[in-house]
Amino acid sequence: MAIKSFQGVRAKPKPAPNPPLLVSDYMTRELITFSPDQSILEVMELFIRHQISGGPVVDDKGILVGIVSEADFMKQISESRYFNMPILEKQVAFFMSSPVNTIEHDRTIFDAALYFHTNSRRRLPVLNNGRLVGQISRRDIVVAALQLRSQRWR
Repeated sequence: MAIKSFQGVRAKPKPAPNPPLLVSDYMTRELITFSPDQSILEVMELFIRHQISGGPVVDDKGILVGIVSEADFMKQISESRYFNMPILEKQVAFFMSSPVNTIEHDRTIFDAALYFHTNSRRRLPVLNNGRLVGQISRRDIVVAALQLRSQRWR
């Protein structure tokens, strides 16, 4: 008696598509944000406490109005000594960089890498329909590149 097979014809496996490497896949979502009204002393303390070198500045409605970093403080710190003026009495609005270059959440990491290659900034706020949803840094791009390498050469 012959053995019958109840299996049908097997479908050919489809190759797995390469997933897009989007900014939203690698960005930091939990941000420490600053207000334009915050004192510089408070912001510097937050930089040290959270081990960060900058962050987005948002107004009371949560709209991105600028970005502040340690580099923004350096010129003012050096000039305050020269002119013998206290720096810590000023607010973030005085130091922040504005307007801010941003990137949309659905752009690729290659778009972000190109921005970082052509600009001296270390971080880029990420927007979704004009709303701040995260931030991507140069380090995030390096992590993405390492994962890309491991996907291609397995």
